[in-house]
Amino acid sequence: MGDKMSKIIAACGNDCAACPRYIAHPYEKTYEELNHTAELWMKIGYRDHVVTNEEISCTGCKPENWCRYHVVKCCEDREIHTCAECAEYPCDNMRECFEVTKSFEPKCRDVCTDEEYQQLKKAFFEKEENVRQKYEDFKRNYWNRKFNSKWN
Repeated sequence: MGDKMSKIIAACGNDCAACPRYIAHPYEKTYEELNHTAELWMKIGYRDHVVTNEEISCTGCKPENWCRYHVVKCCEDREIHTCAECAEYPCDNMRECFEVTKSFEPKCRDVCTDEEYQQLKKAFFEKEENVRQKYEDFKRNYWNRKFNSKWN
């Protein structure tokens, strides 16, 4: 479940490749897997009822998709791909996003199997580390390009 390929880091730091909702090729999910995810989302408290497979499935972030933190819309408005490229990173919005995400971790430990918890940990609870790594990579690449263009 979710460990098929390398990371696909969303603008907010979620790892889509590990997400049990992500259905883009080659991460297709069965009817049973999506139904299990919908039930798990209710047990965790992400939803207040079991939603349909169509509602629980995700093909990736888009500005028109609902996001509590409006991360993709913010990135689009700033003409960047991820928060890691933002001059204001980490902003208050992302700090809150990281904090709220982490607040679900104890409940996940309680209601999830170890396999489910590990998948959610990789998909969501490592988002801050994922963005921080992308931020460090972005800074390093930026300065390498700037330095190399001066000397070429």
